[in-house]
Amino acid sequence: MSSVITRPAARYGATAIALHWVLGLAIVAMLCMGWYMAGLPFSPQRLKLYNWHKWAGVAILALSVLRLVARLVRRPPPLPADVQSSMPRWQQLAHHGVHHLLYALFFIVPLVGWAYSSAAGFPIVFLGLVPLPDFVPASPALADALKPWHALTAYALAALVALHVAAVVKHQFIDRDGLMARMLPGRGRCAAERA
Repeated sequence: MSSVITRPAARYGATAIALHWVLGLAIVAMLCMGWYMAGLPFSPQRLKLYNWHKWAGVAILALSVLRLVARLVRRPPPLPADVQSSMPRWQQLAHHGVHHLLYALFFIVPLVGWAYSSAAGFPIVFLGLVPLPDFVPASPALADALKPWHALTAYALAALVALHVAAVVKHQFIDRDGLMARMLPGRGRCAAERA
């Protein structure tokens, strides 16, 4: 009588898991805040939210740098062979493409926002304590050009986050391949617990 031993899929490291969840939650909160505050009339409340938005953007940029460095230092585990072999080629390309675009937008969205703020003549003073250098010189024309790009890149990031979540739901509840457990905090079980 032979038994098949299924090795659990390799998990992400603790640093990658922590940065994934902190950055993910921060980005969702920022997207919601940006959408909400853009519809507010000019008021002290709106100015306060804009400052918080800028501070959070700087924090997200710093976390993105940490996450990229952590990813370069410790490469992420490859997809389990059985998961990869069951994915059509277009899904494998989408998997890698979405991750690369997410990483790019982690930097592009806050940098364009910083450039817009600088061009509009509104310096960023992180937490109201640390003045940051202007990213570009003050220029109303440049501010007008950058403003829609900040919104467009934020919408693109929101769309990719939604796509990423949809893929997670598919893997967890349709494919039931345990892929999500690789990124869960704690001692998650992976592919071995297929139903």
